[in-house]
Amino acid sequence: MKQGWEMKKFEELIQENQIGLIKSSKEQGNDKAVRYLKMDSITSDNNLVHNKYVYVDATSDELEKFTLNDGDFLFNTRNSYELVGKTCVFSPIDDEPTLFNNNIMRVVFKKGVSSKFINYAFSSEQVKKRLQKLKSGTTSVVGIYYNGLRNLEIPLPPLPEQQRIVSILDEVFAAITKAKANAEQNLKNARELFESYLQSVFEKKGDGWQEKTLEELADENCTLSYGIVQPGEEFENGLPVIRPTDLITRFVKIQGLKRIDPKLADGYQRTKLVGDELLLCVRGTTGVVSIATPELKNANVTRGIVPIRFNKKIVNQEFGYYLLISSYVQKQIQAKTYGAALMQINIGDLRKIKCPFPSLKEQQTIVRQLDALRAETQKLEVIYQKKIEDLEELKKSILQKAFSGELRTEKVL
Repeated sequence: MKQGWEMKKFEELIQENQIGLIKSSKEQGNDKAVRYLKMDSITSDNNLVHNKYVYVDATSDELEKFTLNDGDFLFNTRNSYELVGKTCVFSPIDDEPTLFNNNIMRVVFKKGVSSKFINYAFSSEQVKKRLQKLKSGTTSVVGIYYNGLRNLEIPLPPLPEQQRIVSILDEVFAAITKAKANAEQNLKNARELFESYLQSVFEKKGDGWQEKTLEELADENCTLSYGIVQPGEEFENGLPVIRPTDLITRFVKIQGLKRIDPKLADGYQRTKLVGDELLLCVRGTTGVVSIATPELKNANVTRGIVPIRFNKKIVNQEFGYYLLISSYVQKQIQAKTYGAALMQINIGDLRKIKCPFPSLKEQQTIVRQLDALRAETQKLEVIYQKKIEDLEELKKSILQKAFSGELRTEKVL
């Protein structure tokens, strides 16, 4: 460790710590309503989101004891696995008081300890790894409590060095945040470019376009039916079966699919695959579409998927894929989707979905254009996604230097 630095336990740095209030939210218009910071106001990158406030009633005693002050260090003691242990430094937006939730711990540090420095320390990989070991609870709610934090070790230099490091990190991280926002916007623009062109194809249509129901356009051997209702347990070397959770990429491959007893598919010959079907999700995230690869011949699907093969004399299967993912069809699917805990669309409604299409020759032209545009946008997505990942790695590298005493004043970004 660099000369002048010390490894301090968290409890050695604290002047006082306090858990917030349990409060029920009220309407903002109430004269007595006070801003109230919830546990999800602290983000995954250790910042405070002001628009996450709700409003509560508070007594004068509560206002005196639990109003946050500028520079207070806040620690998320209970939340999801990802967000528990996240921290921020409170910075007021005006003179109105702000209270805090009972899942948040407020910490006031001793003289000579910068709350901003400690907040950056909690963003470093060194401290995050130590925090991971302190997490406990269920899969939905995880906690890290003060008794666990007491002995958490933090590398601490003298106050002037803390302030110098904070000043550099503030400047560099602001630049990284701006660069990341630009890359994320570019990524969003690349995706929207393809979506916009796809939408225009089916909205503008053109001379010679027709419109029929999905049922009318299906191949005579495609019954637009649900798959296996109860696929059963995993069966070694059994029949591959595709579930809605498998529809995560454009093409579904055999690797990683669940295997079931082939006898369970005997009553579902209508959904037996030939290998080029469009697989439409009809339960859960309705409207998701993937394509079955040739290796999936003779495989089957579960209740949440309807395999679709178009009549090749009317609709090109590749054109059919773009048709199904277009907003023209997706809006109809969402309009007919119902349910609360489990969203789904009835097979009868699905069969009546209206599908516009031009001549086969024009379909081939459209497919070539969409394939080319999709390929270009995917290249851009890879570039921008890599940029975002590189910026995250840069943040980690800079924090590593900062808390190893190696951060210098020269330009880092």
